Amino acid sequence: MREGFRLLLVVSCIFGLASSATAQAPVLPADFQWVDSQLLPGGKNANLVGNPAQPGFSMWRSSYPANFKAPPHTHSVTEYITVISGTLYNASGERMDMTKGTAYPAGSFFVNPANHPHYFWTTDQGVVLQFSIIGPLSMTFVNPADDPRRK
Repeated sequence: MREGFRLLLVVSCIFGLASSATAQAPVLPADFQWVDSQLLPGGKNANLVGNPAQPGFSMWRSSYPANFKAPPHTHSVTEYITVISGTLYNASGERMDMTKGTAYPAGSFFVNPANHPHYFWTTDQGVVLQFSIIGPLSMTFVNPADDPRRK
C-alpha cells in the first residue's frame, strides 16, 4: 500500500509540474515576423518556437522565392522539414546537380540528417518550409566561398 502511494505521489508531481508549464502562445500567419536570412540571402525566416542557436527544441518557417538555390551545406543537427507551400527540390551531395534532386510538393515531409551534405532549390514558384530541430544549430557550407559570412 505504501509503495502504491509513493508511486501515485511521484506520478502526480511529474504530471502536475508538466501541466503547470507556460503554454506556447498561438502564432497566426498574419503575426509571423519575417526577417531576412543571414545565411541564405534571398530567403526569409519566421521563428515560431525556441531559438535555433540555443539548446532545445525550435521550430521556424522559411520562405524562398522562385529560382532560389541553396548551395551544398551541412548542419550540426538533424532537420525535420515540412513543405507548407510550393515545391522544394532537395538533393544530397557536395556538388550541386539539379538533375539529382527529389521534388517535395506542399504537404511533404523529409529529414536532413546532421552533418549530411545537401542542397536545395526552387523552380518557377517560391516555397515555404517549416523546420523543426533540437538545437543548437550551426550551418557549414561545403565550399567556404558560398558562405555569406565570409563576404
